[in-house]
Amino acid sequence: MSVIADIDFSPESFELGRILRVEDGVVVEVESMVPLGESIIPYIWIYEPHRDGFEAAVKNHPSVESFEVQEVHDDRTLYALEWRASRDLVIKGIREGGAQLLEATGTGHNWRFELRFPSHDALSDFQDYCLSADIEMEVIRIYNPTKPDTGPWYGLSVPQREALMLAFREGYFDIPRQISTKELGNRLGISDQAVTERLRRGTSTLLAHSVMIEELQQAAESDE
Repeated sequence: MSVIADIDFSPESFELGRILRVEDGVVVEVESMVPLGESIIPYIWIYEPHRDGFEAAVKNHPSVESFEVQEVHDDRTLYALEWRASRDLVIKGIREGGAQLLEATGTGHNWRFELRFPSHDALSDFQDYCLSADIEMEVIRIYNPTKPDTGPWYGLSVPQREALMLAFREGYFDIPRQISTKELGNRLGISDQAVTERLRRGTSTLLAHSVMIEELQQAAESDE
């Protein structure tokens, strides 16, 4: 099963980070990376009023072959970058590990990549690769994607989501508890027992479609 990881890199640790180096307070966003033969074309957003200096610095970088404007809006500009990706060890590791870039954001201090790996083993292999290549990186968060048919609420029904959100906002899960199931029931227009059942079933559904998804998938595969 695939796994998603948020990973931080220092700008100096990979070629693209050095190319797109910005000053403090400036943010660069990579919208996507499109494979083109042996090359990869990143599409990059830069926000005003930093466009002119950023554009000049990128175009003058020795690894850059072209840096062209694709879209211009009032507050930001989209560029397509062509560069010698073969020199970039981070991008090489991502490609060889079969990972997919979901999002990347850079500042003057660090780059945050959101990467989808085909498995936990693939992520571990990527970490080993970065260590052996002396690439400065830190895994910030690891999580499993939800099932494709669960919808935007991790499989929760509308009543379950409503009950869980109200319980959370009102401190039902706090220690000490700030509201009772009877009070929640009065707010929702249902009985005390109905609130308890709805919270229990909603919590079970939420766990099954988030933190337990990999274990449940493995159990299902072993039964086949």
